[in-house]
Amino acid sequence: MIHPTAIIDTKAELASDVEIGAYSVIGPEVTIASGTRVGAHVVIEGPTAIGKNNRIYQFASLGAAPQDKKYAGEATRLEIGDNNTIREFCTFNRGTVQDAGTTRIGNDNWIMAYVHIAHDCQVADHTILANNSSLAGHVHIADYAILGGFTLVHQFCKIGAHVITAVGSVIFKDVPPYVTASGYDASPHGINAEGLKRRGFSAERIAAIKRAYKTLYRASLTLEEARAALDEQREDAADLDILLEFLMTSTRGIIR
Repeated sequence: MIHPTAIIDTKAELASDVEIGAYSVIGPEVTIASGTRVGAHVVIEGPTAIGKNNRIYQFASLGAAPQDKKYAGEATRLEIGDNNTIREFCTFNRGTVQDAGTTRIGNDNWIMAYVHIAHDCQVADHTILANNSSLAGHVHIADYAILGGFTLVHQFCKIGAHVITAVGSVIFKDVPPYVTASGYDASPHGINAEGLKRRGFSAERIAAIKRAYKTLYRASLTLEEARAALDEQREDAADLDILLEFLMTSTRGIIR
């Protein structure tokens, strides 16, 4: 399952059925679990842990040192979960000791060509990062978020669950759950209703989220006033819990 031209460090740990393509280099302190396939000319540096059934395409670079001037060789990590697709020329960097020390990608993510995930980013599950999307350091991406091609996300920003961004969006502030965002810098343009339908949200649930969006963005309320109104609305709409939690924990402020 390992091409004879691949270079595997003796300190790497690979499950017996892992596939490694031609001319790939797997460094020390790299672990790769069962069912994962690594294409040709891939470089994986450690410490990096890769889970089960991932498909990593040719020319990806995973686990390299963070692009941070403060980095001084500390033993930080990259962790990748299960069932991810990582396409050509992706670059994922390890974390820094100034944050959690670990860059994490969860499960079932679809990550297209030329995507960059910088140090200390936290990408959850079931996301789609389209071609040439770039995450600066310390960015958090929640479940089912979709970033359109060439979306750029400023450091420390958070992208909420079920968000979708248009092609070429530039994100300087946090994007709350369910919101559709586009532009430079990005602004809100309604909710991701089609995505919610595809994930099984009922018409009633989507209507409650639309009402919450109007409260947050169309009612001419301050953010504090909108939070209070949303707190009342969530008594009949559990989907607003993650929206309110997001608003309470935002540190960069939200797009408005």
